[in-house]
Amino acid sequence: MSVISVETSTLDHALPMALLFEACGTVTHVGPTFEKIAPGAVGKGLAGVMNFVHPQLSGSCADVLRYSGRKLRVELRHEANIPPGEGLSTLRGTVVPLSDRRGLINLALGADPGVALKRHRLTSRDFTATDPMVDFLYLIEAHAMVLSEFERLSERLDQARTAAEEAAVTDKLTGLRNRRAMDDHLGRLTVDAGPAFGLMNIDLDYFKSVNDTMGHAAGDRVLEEVARILRQEVRSGDMVARVGGDEFMLLFENCADVGLLQQIAGRIIQRLELPIDWQGQECRISASIGITMSSYYDTLDAERLVSDADSALYASKRAGRARHSVARPVGECSMEPEG
Repeated sequence: MSVISVETSTLDHALPMALLFEACGTVTHVGPTFEKIAPGAVGKGLAGVMNFVHPQLSGSCADVLRYSGRKLRVELRHEANIPPGEGLSTLRGTVVPLSDRRGLINLALGADPGVALKRHRLTSRDFTATDPMVDFLYLIEAHAMVLSEFERLSERLDQARTAAEEAAVTDKLTGLRNRRAMDDHLGRLTVDAGPAFGLMNIDLDYFKSVNDTMGHAAGDRVLEEVARILRQEVRSGDMVARVGGDEFMLLFENCADVGLLQQIAGRIIQRLELPIDWQGQECRISASIGITMSSYYDTLDAERLVSDADSALYASKRAGRARHSVARPVGECSMEPEG
């Protein structure tokens, strides 16, 4: 039988998970990947380095060499990087007898290599180029890339869906909520019959004159300024919506104080009557406002509340505009003086 001598560096390149042992069972050399997984094996006996799971061997040199060419399942007693509560990795191995009753055990990762790969941060550099584990690592990397791209796509879809949902309930010009958002929210409040709330309808006075004399761009500028004023005058959490060309609706949750809404309506009218600049020209408007309160009704109905607030609004217009009125549950409107 021919005998060849192989340098350990060559052996490490060809069998990076191999272990060499003497006739006495002492480990004399391990490959670089073996050392990475379970450092410090050199100089120890086989029984102190490995736990032979199947077949169950004593770890003596003679006992191990008897299983030459057969598959072993082993655990490395000093495996590193084991998370708390987890056990040793199970590896596969084959025994190769050498001259002078020495031996070599070449190891490979088990049927589920993912745990060991992650635990010891093994890469393709830790295996030979022809090792099937290199292909497995490629598949893991490809899977990770696909998963990462899927997550990014999913995130973009979520963002697009969120943006679409937001756009569906937002007035494009003013950034306020739109009629759909107001109808949905008011519908929920009337169905749930929770805390009291107030409803305010606003229609701009003289806005058509601005559009007719100065153009729609000036009208848009006025609407943007109206939206800014309304946001500033309501409380945090109240809803402000543009529900028509020059119509707005305000919803005041957790509010049973009609006097508070009358004060707010007065301030809104006062601020809207200040001139709004448009390219050096003054745009002048005002507002007629109708108010109603959920506490006025024994049974809440969204359409009834909106209708009564509209009735109060038109009562303000009939009385000369630039006023606010309060709708009572019997359908009558009590005229309130301008704030």
